Amino acid sequence: MPVVALAAVQLGFLLGGSVVIETIFALDGLGYLAYQSISNKDFPVMQVIVLLLSVIYVVLTLAADVANAWLDPRIRVA
Repeated sequence: MPVVALAAVQLGFLLGGSVVIETIFALDGLGYLAYQSISNKDFPVMQVIVLLLSVIYVVLTLAADVANAWLDPRIRVA
């Protein structure tokens, strides 16, 4: 069960690291768009990117909690 929770946290770190990886390797993606919007001071685009990444992270952690409850019935009672 700790593997499921740890996997959700690690996927969140991957989302945050996408900015660095996409900038270094010049890949077109959400991370590179975030870097470009910071460079150009395009705050509305940056706000949407931060909101989207936050929602994805919350959904990942919720899915991990649901998976933990499904894997271990003791969690449902607590």
